[in-house]
Amino acid sequence: MKGDLHCHTRLSDGSVGIEEIVSLARGRGLDVIAITDHDCMAGTIRAKMIGEKQGVQVIPGVEISCTDKISGRNVHLLCYSPDFPDRLEGLCHKNQVIRKKAGQIMMLKAKARFGIDAEFIMKRSTGSTNLYKQHIMHALMEAGCTDMLFGEVYEELFIRKGESNIAVNPIFPAPEEVLQAIRDAGGIAVLAHPAHYDNFDTLERLIPLGLDGVEVYHPSCDTVSEARLLKLAKEHKLLVTGGSDFHGMYSKKSLPIGAYTIADKQLDDFLNYKARKKRQQRKLDMKKMQEAAAEIG
Repeated sequence: MKGDLHCHTRLSDGSVGIEEIVSLARGRGLDVIAITDHDCMAGTIRAKMIGEKQGVQVIPGVEISCTDKISGRNVHLLCYSPDFPDRLEGLCHKNQVIRKKAGQIMMLKAKARFGIDAEFIMKRSTGSTNLYKQHIMHALMEAGCTDMLFGEVYEELFIRKGESNIAVNPIFPAPEEVLQAIRDAGGIAVLAHPAHYDNFDTLERLIPLGLDGVEVYHPSCDTVSEARLLKLAKEHKLLVTGGSDFHGMYSKKSLPIGAYTIADKQLDDFLNYKARKKRQQRKLDMKKMQEAAAEIG
């Protein structure tokens, strides 16, 4: 079996819709994909239904934004297959509001800098739950201000420090808070691309708090980081996940869906994880009942 457990649709900062992403997955020979839009689970039920028709198993998921209050770095936590997704709605809405404010500020700065109407920029985010940097760059491309999404202009606007930088880095809830919310919702909590944001310290803090897994196979992870993460996963019995972080044309480099997948054993462990945890919990509960009965008797 082949599985890509990190995919974005047009509902967040991807460029393709739900039907298209399932079709692309089938064409690439994938058996399993996970839809993990940023702070949004709106498309997961529909994606699952479409997947069933096309022979692709779709795992419902969400990538929740966090800010590590200790390191100051961005952190993303993936939640898969929550038993009670409604319990994440408040958190996702909170993050969407935070992101919307940041997006509006960046849009107004881009408007002032390039003389582009705000409505022209916003139109590129049609179908998304928010305005992302990719949408602003898409508007600049169509306005003839640049010939690529992730080139010199992107670096100037969002990466390099200076007066030309229009980036706004919003402050999201702490990863500890988000992890607890995922656990309360009965989801599988996985730290996304720790190498991308240098979240190794955060990873070690979250493990004793109930983190279920770590995303190892990802475009941002080099061989050294991969070995480090695999070692940690083995030591702490964490799930090992991975995926392409697919965004369609909004990817920073050429990355078709399924460009990064996980091994059969890792995928099997992931798909059976919740059932195994429930069996373990039943055994633990039974043992506690027997011990309590023995004490009474």
